[in-house]
Amino acid sequence: MRVVVMGGGVVGVTTAYQLLRDGHEVVLVERNPEVAAETSFGNAGMIAPGHSFAWSSPRAPLILLKSLVLPNQALRFRLSLDPRLWSWSLLFLAQCTETRAGRNTRAKHRIAAYSQSVLRETVAAESIAYDRNMAGILYFYRSDESLARGIAHMQILAECGQEIRVLDRAGVRALEPALAGGPPIAGGIHCPTDETGDCRLFTRALAEICSARGAEIRISTAIERIAVEGDRVREVATAGGPVRGDAYVLALGCESPRLARPIGLRLPIYPVKGYALTIPVGNHRAPPAVGAIDEDNLVAVTRFGDRVRVTATAEIAGYDTSHRPADFAHMRKVVQELYPDGADYERAEMWAGLRPMTPSNLPMLGPCRYSNLFLNTGHGHIGWTMSHGTARITADLIAGREPAIPLAA
Repeated sequence: MRVVVMGGGVVGVTTAYQLLRDGHEVVLVERNPEVAAETSFGNAGMIAPGHSFAWSSPRAPLILLKSLVLPNQALRFRLSLDPRLWSWSLLFLAQCTETRAGRNTRAKHRIAAYSQSVLRETVAAESIAYDRNMAGILYFYRSDESLARGIAHMQILAECGQEIRVLDRAGVRALEPALAGGPPIAGGIHCPTDETGDCRLFTRALAEICSARGAEIRISTAIERIAVEGDRVREVATAGGPVRGDAYVLALGCESPRLARPIGLRLPIYPVKGYALTIPVGNHRAPPAVGAIDEDNLVAVTRFGDRVRVTATAEIAGYDTSHRPADFAHMRKVVQELYPDGADYERAEMWAGLRPMTPSNLPMLGPCRYSNLFLNTGHGHIGWTMSHGTARITADLIAGREPAIPLAA
């Protein structure tokens, strides 16, 4: 079967890889000059089933309201006249009940854990260098009160089978000595099975493997529309001409609703902007060695070889990816305090990108009203974590196999 994959981020490339494994002919279409050029370019790099909580929770509405008047909020809402923002926001608020947040978190963790197992199969089968670190991820807290709340919050994932280890102050310092020179930390939760790695490096290396095995990767090829005939997709129209296949996968992240709307598919996906700093370690003596999240500030820190990636903030502000130095001031202050001799902070590179978020925080998967069109989109803030599993699920569905996990959610 000839399958056209729309989108060259980590979701699209992992999907292409899984389809190739099943023996399909694959064409991947990407508008940028390289794959992994947008959301997959500057993310936190965490494979984190241990952080797969739904953002739509009972606490979220108050946080969003506070962000209208207070600076440095981890979750921000920017007022806009965009009607899609308001319709999406209402759907998001509807998911912010305790029952729905719990259900969505459990489903999200199930996808994340399954996806990590697929990633490990892929890494075992292929030679890919992507600054992988399997030391787990540390979620730490500044006060006894926030630590107690974090431990209680983590129980929902522990009940799902997530391995967690509660650490006191000494335990945190023993796991990550680089934190010893920073501000006081009350304790933390270590998820030893979580891991980190550079999503961009991985995606580009996997795309090269796909290309070497016969996949046609069309870069610098913007998709203009999806042409349908009856209950089937006929072709994908691009500036370089039509691309035709027997089946099609929509894996375009934040661009998915734009292409789906003209063919009658209303996908509740809206962009949420995140910010990232990439900082060279240089000759500094105490860089971070373990992926970590400062849970009181929601700042994530990951070591990629001779670089440190720092990510923070979820800003609901439309499709704008612009940024200014002030947007990074708080996260830079936090990481410098935590790791005073950790990196060459004056040489930090700034980046902002969009995460395709659904109101439930669960990706949109599977067939739709068109019999040969499959969705694999809307992965939100842990697309790197969930991509491998949803790629396998998509390949299973195209092959007519029952996926390893149910899609009811």
